[in-house]
Amino acid sequence: MKKVQVPAGEPAGRIACQQCGNAKHFVEIAENVLVTTHYQQNSDGSFTPEDNTTEIFGEVKFLCGKCGTDMTRFHAHFLEMSF
Repeated sequence: MKKVQVPAGEPAGRIACQQCGNAKHFVEIAENVLVTTHYQQNSDGSFTPEDNTTEIFGEVKFLCGKCGTDMTRFHAHFLEMSF
């Protein structure tokens, strides 16, 4: 089982970039991703998505959205706190 590194920000567990202090904007980048979307064609010829699946085959990075610092060590915590 992978250990989750919890940041020491205030309040407890809040992620903040150690380079620039950003605590609001972050970016998740996944490499080698396969996105499959199933569509239904409507009577007017337009399309409506019905189902969507995503498979990630490569590395996933978590970056500061302000300065780009690699914060991947906090990615597991980010996933746990995403609702």
